[in-house]
Amino acid sequence: MRIRDRIGISKHRQKQASYAMETGLVGIMFVGIWEGSTTIFVNALVGVLATQIPPILERDYDIPMDPALTLWITGAVFLHAFGVAGLPGSEGNLYGVPGFDHVTHALSSSVVAAVGYSTARALDVHSDEIHLPRRFMFVFILLFVLAFGVIWEVIEFSLGELARMLGNDALLTQHGLDDSMLDLLFDTVGAVIVAIWGTAHLTDVSRYIADQLETRTSN
Repeated sequence: MRIRDRIGISKHRQKQASYAMETGLVGIMFVGIWEGSTTIFVNALVGVLATQIPPILERDYDIPMDPALTLWITGAVFLHAFGVAGLPGSEGNLYGVPGFDHVTHALSSSVVAAVGYSTARALDVHSDEIHLPRRFMFVFILLFVLAFGVIWEVIEFSLGELARMLGNDALLTQHGLDDSMLDLLFDTVGAVIVAIWGTAHLTDVSRYIADQLETRTSN
């Protein structure tokens, strides 16, 4: 059973929530312009671009995007951008609040896990030579997310060091080794959530990718 069926959120409400957060991201972009903050503006802009991926996939490539998937992706990027901007009138951003960084990492890593699962599952369905048992799929999702998480931490560190050298604000901030290890721990939490409960939302996407692979290899 899908999560929305358990908590009673209709598809219409999910779409409304996605649109509201997309509007919020545009608002955060203007906050960045108003405050002259490149960090706020760029993070919000990346979020806006990311929210356009689901409708493009659905409109131009006929990939079925459940409203829950769209809300899932939109929620992850909105929470990050909102965290960078912070509450109105506050001196710091929400990433200075204990635990906020870990929540955003868990949510973002769940999106990465969804991409990894959908691709691997599609290959499993498409090819008779590839068989991924359920237990192995669980391990694969964890390893996929952890690998991506390590790369992300390296990018955060590199951008932070580059910003210090140039005397600019860092677009992404790293707060030491302990913070990085906790980030990876919560990346794992996001991966586990997808591995256990999230795959029901990804069945249609996986089947579509498998069908496209079948069409291309048969031509």
